[in-house]
Amino acid sequence: MTGTDTKALGQRIKELRRAAGMSQSDLAAAMGRSESWVSQVERGVQPVERLSILQALADALNVSVREVRPDAAPAEPTQPEELDRSNDLEGLRVALTGHPALGSLFEESPGEPVPSLPDFRQRVEEAWTLAHASSYAALSEHLAQLLPSIEAAVRHAPESDRTELHSLRAKAYQVAAASFTRQDQADAAWVAADRALQAAELAGQPMEVVASLFRMAHAFMRQQHMEQAEQAAKSAVAVMAPRAEAPGCPPEELSLLGAMNLVLSVINAREGNRRGTHEHIDRAREIAARLGEDRNDFDTEFGPTNVEIHAVSTAVELGDAGLALEVAQQVDASGLSPERQSRFLLDVARAHAQRRHVGEATAALLESEALAPEQVHDHHLAREVIRDLVQLSEPRVPESLRGLAERSAVG
Repeated sequence: MTGTDTKALGQRIKELRRAAGMSQSDLAAAMGRSESWVSQVERGVQPVERLSILQALADALNVSVREVRPDAAPAEPTQPEELDRSNDLEGLRVALTGHPALGSLFEESPGEPVPSLPDFRQRVEEAWTLAHASSYAALSEHLAQLLPSIEAAVRHAPESDRTELHSLRAKAYQVAAASFTRQDQADAAWVAADRALQAAELAGQPMEVVASLFRMAHAFMRQQHMEQAEQAAKSAVAVMAPRAEAPGCPPEELSLLGAMNLVLSVINAREGNRRGTHEHIDRAREIAARLGEDRNDFDTEFGPTNVEIHAVSTAVELGDAGLALEVAQQVDASGLSPERQSRFLLDVARAHAQRRHVGEATAALLESEALAPEQVHDHHLAREVIRDLVQLSEPRVPESLRGLAERSAVG
């Protein structure tokens, strides 16, 4: 879409909004976006390329997609099977419900022998391994057993073991929070992140508290609560940035500071703030350069490669598909987890879709699916781009794309 087309579309949206008797704030609320994003769209500053966003605009304005943009294909209605998709984390969600160890308040002893600290360490590490592989069904079963066990243990273990048990409990809840966020269950993610934060403080581990805030910020972003997400990230950066200036700042602290700057870059991108986005990407690049290597402190996978992956992702959010694809060509994500590699390829697919490159986008999605099928089949962004590609290629949908849509239950 050219600059002229973008301005014309923005003017059309403005006219439709006024005809509907809506303010920019009303339209923003209806779409789960910020008022500044709506303003930028109407001024032609923020391009709207994805068909799914056009459909969301049309729904919010109570008009057809063609009334918003005449050359756009209308989105098909949601299919019944989409509403019935299984939830890979349902067991974990149930386990998270209620008090984590109510019987302990009545001085009931655990019904089974309490695992040893080495056992708990191994089980928490296994949970993160499953999360990084996007194996959510297996993770759900694993954590649904681990969390009640560690909650009971921390209340009955000897005092000398409780500090480490609180730390392990924090890490276990962080796995749950990260996974719930990736599976679009932001309410459960918030609960898990809050429990992680409490456990980290009881463990006397301030860096684990920051890591829990990192998970909480992601949960808020999925809920479209950008102000709260920004507050969570900024509160951590305000404390950590001065510490990073001191000589000999531990690499673990630098990793968390860099990861929080990446969170802020994503928030700014979703708000349509290019300057803020690039400022935080540049800060994260500087921190990654100081580290000099890809790391996985606090399971954030922060390092030079992850910074560039976020540069691709935020460029896509801003509608800068050309920049996203240019940066992506320089990225070798093979050293990161399957989840990170898969998400990177998903963003590459989104960039190609913005350029209407159906073949290239489909190839990236298939490669992403091979790495982490559960992520591609269940992630809302993957499902959106699959739906967009199907609409772009109709009536001759490539067989490979049709198969991917069927596996993802995208109508």
